[in-house]
Amino acid sequence: MRASPYADLNRPPLHESALRRALQVEGGLWTDLRVVAETASTNADVVEAARSGADEGLIVVAESQTAGRGRLTRRWQSPPRAGLTFSVLLRPDAAVPAVAMGWLPLLIGVALAEAVGRIAMVETALKWPNDLLVNDGSGDGGPEYGKCAGVLGEMVPAAAGGAGPPGIVVGVGLNVSQTAAELPAPADPAAPRPTSLAVAGAMCTDRDPLLRGILRAIAVWYGRWRDADADTEASGLRAAYRDYCVTVGREVAVSLPEGGVLHGHASDVDAQGRLVVRTPDGERAVAAGDVEHVR
Repeated sequence: MRASPYADLNRPPLHESALRRALQVEGGLWTDLRVVAETASTNADVVEAARSGADEGLIVVAESQTAGRGRLTRRWQSPPRAGLTFSVLLRPDAAVPAVAMGWLPLLIGVALAEAVGRIAMVETALKWPNDLLVNDGSGDGGPEYGKCAGVLGEMVPAAAGGAGPPGIVVGVGLNVSQTAAELPAPADPAAPRPTSLAVAGAMCTDRDPLLRGILRAIAVWYGRWRDADADTEASGLRAAYRDYCVTVGREVAVSLPEGGVLHGHASDVDAQGRLVVRTPDGERAVAAGDVEHVR
């Protein structure tokens, strides 16, 4: 017999109908919202729907995800109803260049940092490109951040038969009520340790208002970006991202996809969303890589 989702009153289930009403599905960016008890990967589900011609604004939320993926194919799992695991489908105008589409996971990172900071009342920051960090007070002086969420984007080609323009699926995994004992050990001692809103002493660990606030913030930032013709300067997106990004100004070691490690000073995030690293041989803009903040 399957356990009741109300067996743990500290982790109640999400209600699809209430979320639909709150987000006015069918009346704005969000066109469809589905809450599923369990799935392998919300990103995989939305990618499949996108390839079948699903409209922009689809949201799939999973109470439990069994095969979630983070950046660099890392696995991401959480106890049922302990976090927010969801993916959204965005289909900007076909005229938007691919380089501009690459900003959408960063845009969602900004929306996540903004909404979580406001609702949970914790200090948030972003580690390039789009890990959400929160100050959980575990440092021995000054802000000490742990990783509370990750964002993963996947480009989706136009659906077969031309049913819908190309799009991007962006998935979010946010640790909400996990205890310290439930969090995994860091995969890399140099990486930010996993944390959760509960461990960080958040004022709100109710997933319902958190999800509503995050989705509303995404819609606002996406609207600004789209109204500005995907211009990150005119929309204010680049400035907001740089304000949240604690990678900028740090000494970093970037493990590159093609192999090798780039050492230097992270000086900026450029108009294409790339991390600009100042090295002894000059500046280099990095489009992808695993960043270590060097202490």
